[in-house]
Amino acid sequence: MSILRPYQALEILPYLHLTLMFNKGAAFSLLADAGGWQRWLFAGFALLVTLALVIWLLRLQANERLLAIGLGLIIGGAVGNLIDRVAFGHVVDFIQVYLPAIPLRLFNPWPAFNIADSAISLGVVLLLMETVRGERPRQPMDG
Repeated sequence: MSILRPYQALEILPYLHLTLMFNKGAAFSLLADAGGWQRWLFAGFALLVTLALVIWLLRLQANERLLAIGLGLIIGGAVGNLIDRVAFGHVVDFIQVYLPAIPLRLFNPWPAFNIADSAISLGVVLLLMETVRGERPRQPMDG
């Protein structure tokens, strides 16, 4: 028996709840009510993006560790959500955060997400950090 029941919030902290939800769409439930075809569209898209990111990861230099970690997090999150989507027809979301400092109803609560979404978000932040750091001068080879 599951401790979480669909759509019933379990308060962990004042602004953090566990709420079991099922997302048939993409981020923010985009196309969730499209009738079922979106399952395979999003699965195919996730597969193509994952393949492209794996190729990028395999072409990295040994010193590009932060970029590799970011790509790994995005790949892992994408595969996790892909497994949910193919196996269940939806992504299982369960983390719900309230942001009372932001006075918009959209953020209270923030749309539910899962660990895979968190990994993707963290991976994107790492990729952005690498982009902001910019191109570092290459060390001359000893010869």
